[in-house]
Amino acid sequence: MSVQNKDSLSLDQVPIRRALISVYDKHGLDILARALTARGVKLFSTGGTEKYLRGLGAPVTSISELTHSSEIFDGRLKTLHPMVHGGLLFRRDVPSHLEEAAANGILPIDLLVVNLYPFEETVKKPGASEAEIIEQIDIGGPAMLRSAAKNFAAVALLTDPNQYKDFIDKMDGTDGATDLKLRKKLAQEGFELVARYDRAIANYFLGQAKQDSTRLDISLPLIQSLRYGENPHQQAALYGNDFNKICTQLWGKELSYNNILDTSAALGLIAEFLPSSFSPHPSSFPKVAAIIKHTNPCGVSEGASALDAFERAFTTDPESPFGGIIIINTTIDAPLAERLNQFFSEVILAPRYDDDALAILKRKKDRRLLTFAPNHLIDTLSNMNEVRTVVGGVLFQTTDAEVVTNSEFISVTSHSVTDEMRCGLLFAMKIVKHLKSNAIAFCAFENNFARTVAVGAGQTSRVESTRIAIEHARRHGLSLEGSFVASDAFYPFADSMIEAANAGAKAVIQPGGSVRDAEVIQAAEECGIALVMTGMRHFRH
Repeated sequence: MSVQNKDSLSLDQVPIRRALISVYDKHGLDILARALTARGVKLFSTGGTEKYLRGLGAPVTSISELTHSSEIFDGRLKTLHPMVHGGLLFRRDVPSHLEEAAANGILPIDLLVVNLYPFEETVKKPGASEAEIIEQIDIGGPAMLRSAAKNFAAVALLTDPNQYKDFIDKMDGTDGATDLKLRKKLAQEGFELVARYDRAIANYFLGQAKQDSTRLDISLPLIQSLRYGENPHQQAALYGNDFNKICTQLWGKELSYNNILDTSAALGLIAEFLPSSFSPHPSSFPKVAAIIKHTNPCGVSEGASALDAFERAFTTDPESPFGGIIIINTTIDAPLAERLNQFFSEVILAPRYDDDALAILKRKKDRRLLTFAPNHLIDTLSNMNEVRTVVGGVLFQTTDAEVVTNSEFISVTSHSVTDEMRCGLLFAMKIVKHLKSNAIAFCAFENNFARTVAVGAGQTSRVESTRIAIEHARRHGLSLEGSFVASDAFYPFADSMIEAANAGAKAVIQPGGSVRDAEVIQAAEECGIALVMTGMRHFRH
């Protein structure tokens, strides 16, 4: 080890002679421990990590031998000690620090391997008690992490098993030493981890107190740089771990910015039709196919098979599937794969693919094939928040995860609401929830399966969305007779109601809450259609 100059914080190559390892996540630790011991590095460790390393046969020294103190308070206090933090913090290029370290018997620690208790995972765990959650607030880990990161001039820091392989490879190329550029990068990643961890804890307490945070801090890892954004002249990147945990790409080109936006919209919609959100009995759960274009669902249907569900969805809008997103809530088999090969779609998503189906779909090289993990999708959506940029700031809100059920149904006309109507209206409301406002969805029942017939979205008036949906159905030869209509927000006037009734609708579901509700109800009575109000708006601006 050589000093660049007496005032510099930056040292040249620093050999690793002592390492302190204290981790909750022990993935890859066997490989790292072998690599370090092969280079003669002395290992110090704590509690469960020490026991794990001994089980591997790695020569390891207890932290108690370094601190000359036993762990106390059920392990709450073990590393908060001058021998630990002194070994991490003292500057190797300052003579007075070297003298004080020697006088106090403090040995330098050249490498810290630490990751933190799973606080966020425990918060998400169903039924976790407050006592369990509080015990997962790591104290010693973040403290050591900060000490090592602050002294990156001399100390290397590993906080994630995914770092181990590259770290070992770099040590191989430097005869067991670390360079300043690497240590500084690892320190930056360490400080980011502490920031995220502390923010998660603060958010938990804010949630418990039902208070609004005075700050919004966002720190997400880069997943991939994208070729460009919505347009070729815009730069773009994807951040955040969960997207790649939910989706796995099996085939095709790299996802684009717009592909990811549409895929996210498709996942949000299909989550309405997954067993965990609908029925505890997956075998009796209907197969559902959806076609997404520019984040809007343009065709959604239940079916007896994956192919049947897709065909019913396709008939809603046979033009839009070209270049769109196809998502299915069940396995894609060979018959459906052959059908999907008859036109080009940007992305296809399903929980699983039959081997034959995968081989068929791979005939088109430009198409992206993805699987998604239903349980992880549901868990992510239930804990997700939405952030949108505005000029000079950002808007924050919780995700619209509410689902209308029969208990919210309030029939406000004299016309009876049959069981078939209830099922059709519930289906229609799940669709309209994912359309851009002002949103209208006409749906129907065919052979006991619900499907979209026509949708209208993104217009400056609700009546215009209604007219677009009606014209769409007429153009494609689809009957709206006996259809069920959902509106994402209240009808401000009776005109949309009258247009829907004249087109053949027999039941309408809407939130209500307009000052003209009485006029709308009266229009429904006169038109002979059943009107249901829910009190729950699903406006999607």
